[in-house]
Amino acid sequence: MDLLLTFGILGITIVLFMTNRLRADLVAVLALLAFVLTGILQPAEALTGFSNSVVIMIAGLFIVGAGILRTGLAQMAGNVLVRYAGDSEKRLFVLLLLIVAFVGAFMSNTGTVALMMPIVVSIAISIGSNPSKFLLPLSYIASFSGLLTLIASPPNLIVSQLLVDNGFERLSFFQITPIGLIGVAVGVVYLYFMRDRIVPKGMRNAKGDVSQPLSPKQLAKDYRLGGKLLQIKVPEDSSLVGQRLSQLKIPARFHMAILKIERKSMEGIKFLPMTFQEMAGPSSIIEANDILYVQGTASQAENLIREYGLLLVEQGAEAEKLVSKELGIAEVLLTPHSRLINKDIRSIRFRETYNLNIIGINRQGKQLLKEMSKRQLRFGDSLLVQGSWESIELLARETKDVVIVGQPQEHASVASASGKAWVAGAIMLLMVTLMITEVFPAFISVLIAAVLMILTGCVRNMDDAYGQINWESIILIAAMLPMATALENSGGMELLSEGMIKLLGGLGAIGVLGGIYLLTMVFGQFISNTATAVLFAPIAMSAAVSLDVNPYTFLIAVAVGAGMSFATPVASPTNALVMTAGGYSFKDFAKIGIPLQIIMFVVMMIAIPLLFPL
Repeated sequence: MDLLLTFGILGITIVLFMTNRLRADLVAVLALLAFVLTGILQPAEALTGFSNSVVIMIAGLFIVGAGILRTGLAQMAGNVLVRYAGDSEKRLFVLLLLIVAFVGAFMSNTGTVALMMPIVVSIAISIGSNPSKFLLPLSYIASFSGLLTLIASPPNLIVSQLLVDNGFERLSFFQITPIGLIGVAVGVVYLYFMRDRIVPKGMRNAKGDVSQPLSPKQLAKDYRLGGKLLQIKVPEDSSLVGQRLSQLKIPARFHMAILKIERKSMEGIKFLPMTFQEMAGPSSIIEANDILYVQGTASQAENLIREYGLLLVEQGAEAEKLVSKELGIAEVLLTPHSRLINKDIRSIRFRETYNLNIIGINRQGKQLLKEMSKRQLRFGDSLLVQGSWESIELLARETKDVVIVGQPQEHASVASASGKAWVAGAIMLLMVTLMITEVFPAFISVLIAAVLMILTGCVRNMDDAYGQINWESIILIAAMLPMATALENSGGMELLSEGMIKLLGGLGAIGVLGGIYLLTMVFGQFISNTATAVLFAPIAMSAAVSLDVNPYTFLIAVAVGAGMSFATPVASPTNALVMTAGGYSFKDFAKIGIPLQIIMFVVMMIAIPLLFPL
């Protein structure tokens, strides 16, 4: 009865995945619940996926990938790649896949995809292409790269350990490499000719940059702030020192506005002066050697500089200097029922209420930058506001009078990580080194890197880190992992293995080898490659001993078959990682993956016995 229930639940799950009517993570959770409610899995067994090191590692890799993207390291790597590829998208496609294969040879395919995803997306956007064209090939080639070295994929380690347990020599670091090179070569050629069919139908006309929100730099350009930002220094003997801005009435007297104060402080660590930035507000007190960022022109600033003995540091400073780790700019729109409509900026006390400066008004495409405090706001106006990122985010959450345009949290995270690309690169290098040398388990190495990304500011804070994790992928993988246990508990795996040997034994060693490969590959489409290898490696060893043939041949077939995870989004964590980002459906994986699996079956049935003779 349990056996019928198991295959019934598995069949329904497959159908739901294929129809794509429910989200993949919901389908996986429903399948998990079905196994528990029917008694095939105990509650403790059902939860093992959520404590699996692979799931924890994937969550950590999302954070590491965010740090790489936030700091600009992904963009830098993409620029180098684009420069070498020139203006040829074909050359870029092939070069990218070869780099993915090289990186994947020395770390897990899951880690490779998580690290390369932001780079690939950044490259696609920079050349105006759809990222979907690159993400599925990224996942497939990462799976092939798992066959290039011993440590590149868990199935390799599983079959190697089984050989040792049975009295054979373990696989050497590069023993499986020839098989991997063949797989990468075939995969690159196949994907090169299929690249135009990879993009899902609904996304074929979409470009990589269509959903990109306006950056602070672009906003400053649109509001024509360039040339109207001055940097003014306050000397020690200036009469401005010690005065509060609310007492000076600078906007009324000089028709200018102080937006930001930059200050060096020797507090804390005496030998390491720290630079602090704050939004200039009514309560701000000017100190000696402050740098004031003033909105206005040099001619308007002459009276201010002369009266208070100030020094003009820079005229026409770039408006993007208003953006820092602490401060930023954003565009807001007035809602139809906003209480601000028909009121002037001075009367609504915008700065006092929201702790933000209004530094520009866009009215029907015309920028209004002069005497803004006297202007009445109208419906349809868009306002450029400046202040702390926290205040901008608070405005987005807690008022019905305006709507924030774009994603201030995203811009705040990028600003926070600005200039730290070398830090992110060092952390990534450390992680890869730890994984290659196996100083710690792989998931510990990833968690170390993820924590370092947060502590060094490459990822803004814990909230930002949690926000970068694709929880759909995490739930999907964690809920699917216990399926292998369900098959084992119900006797499904034993039934399949015995039936395969009876059915194919008459065809000789090659027939059984092909059957093991196919069965491993088929089940690998619905359970993890690690679980597949764990289940089928003993079957392969038993079959090799019974037939008195080379066990290396059969176990290599298991490692290869478990890695051919192309036909479903749940076949591999790498597929799950790219599924959402690329907008793929179950059918997209089947359409591209099944022909590739057929090709690889033919190729591997020639290559494996040739390189590892029976």
